Amino acid sequence: MSTHSVNRTDGRNPTPKARFLEIVEQFRGCPIAVYGDLVADEFVYGEISRVSREAPVLILNYRESSIVPGGAANAINNLHALGAQPVPLGILGNDDAGKALRRQFSRSKISLSRIRFMKGYTTPTKSRYSAGSAHSARQQVLRIDRGCAFVHSADSAKATRNELMALVKECKGVLISDYGFGFVSPEVIARAVPNKKSLPVTVDSRFSLLQHRGVTACTPNESEVEQALGIKIGSDTRKLEEAGATLLKQLQVEAVLITRGRDGMALFVAGEKPVHIPIFGTDEIADVTGAGDTVIAVFTLALAAGASFVEAARLSNYAGGIVVMKRGTATLSAEELRQAVIQG
Repeated sequence: MSTHSVNRTDGRNPTPKARFLEIVEQFRGCPIAVYGDLVADEFVYGEISRVSREAPVLILNYRESSIVPGGAANAINNLHALGAQPVPLGILGNDDAGKALRRQFSRSKISLSRIRFMKGYTTPTKSRYSAGSAHSARQQVLRIDRGCAFVHSADSAKATRNELMALVKECKGVLISDYGFGFVSPEVIARAVPNKKSLPVTVDSRFSLLQHRGVTACTPNESEVEQALGIKIGSDTRKLEEAGATLLKQLQVEAVLITRGRDGMALFVAGEKPVHIPIFGTDEIADVTGAGDTVIAVFTLALAAGASFVEAARLSNYAGGIVVMKRGTATLSAEELRQAVIQG
């Protein structure tokens, strides 16, 4: 199991703001490896014209569209926006979505050296169609997902493992973003970062949480926990705490951070009492798209900067509270995070 040496606190004595600001100051230039599924988030906006005569559906007049980094690419974008130095390990297709992400990474001067561009591979793309009018807010009315699963060959698994092993030596933390498209392999991770001490290795997995054992920490949302364990948590704190304890044991991790939307977060650390963290800011959430990517980016970066699990969780909670108030797949800057700490 990975061992991350941290100064832990029990959460009952809040960490002074000065300590949080000190941690954020350490973000600048911090190298973080990101091994994951690079996804394109496409947003298409239109204004409602009328109801179609052909079917009981709305006709939208197209206004604009954009493609932004999603999935692991969004975690990378968040790390960059916070002043860190993300080092991506992933694959993209030679399609329009893949080229769009490539251009955006290049503009941000994010390294492309460990991103492979593959013919015949469809870059996973989530297209969200939103409708509104001049006098109303836009609402998402349809989402279309595209993309094909990647299947590792013996050669590609070996190459990925070797690249990840190299990154472990170069970086101060490893962020694994598993959106279920096949590029992230638990076997690759287990062989590339075995018993690595003092290097935080975090996992965010949409569908395969229980396969990622022995890392430092994971950051599932509540619905992912329910799906993985076959339970329903709802507002039952006892079930939530039982789930946290179960994940700590089954995954052999040091910490589990469960994000709960309007109900904030719950942090479980081996050998310590659970810490329940209320949502930062208002619970009138604008958009949760990509918020989990922001949370794991800040959580990993804080651990790499020497934060305790509680400190990292509380900073992640500030960050999550900021990005859910923004429309679409969003990031936040280190200055926004500093201001949230000061005002919080």
